[in-house]
Amino acid sequence: MAAKGGVNEIADRYAKALFDLADEGKQLDAVADDLRTLGALLDQSEDLQRLVRSPVISRADQGKAMAAVLDKAGCGELTRKFVGYVAANRRLSALKAISKAYLSELAARRGEITAEVSSAKTLSDAQIAAVEDALKKAVGGKVAVSHKVDPSLIGGLIVKVGSRMIDTSVATKLQRLKLAMKGA
Repeated sequence: MAAKGGVNEIADRYAKALFDLADEGKQLDAVADDLRTLGALLDQSEDLQRLVRSPVISRADQGKAMAAVLDKAGCGELTRKFVGYVAANRRLSALKAISKAYLSELAARRGEITAEVSSAKTLSDAQIAAVEDALKKAVGGKVAVSHKVDPSLIGGLIVKVGSRMIDTSVATKLQRLKLAMKGA
């Protein structure tokens, strides 16, 4: 538990610093887009996940590798410099938490509610827009949707808004059916 709190404290501190820099440079949205892109890359690549977690890869090598990834992804200079700084301080393992804290701060500042949507396959822009519209009607305010792909869901969606979760995934329905059949 203490380690988790430590990571969150570190993430909050770094996210606040990045937020302040982005705000000062009027790059809040550009940095947010870069962080979403980076998050998607981390979700999709086990090699990249190993890179950010590995204690045996030197800081310099981690920094160079991340610079190449961010450059190829078309991320802005502020994001590239920030991730380089994070790598130099051996904090790449907290990068996902830093991104999440930054995006939460941005959403809070704009009066948005953040919703995490997980699906078995990548949703189209039209599908994400439909989910956003439905959530706006349900919560009565602005909603920022964060989407991730989890093939283990088989189908359907899991939507998390604050402490509430709506699970319509096929995997959960199969699990419930399995439990119901054991009881019969």
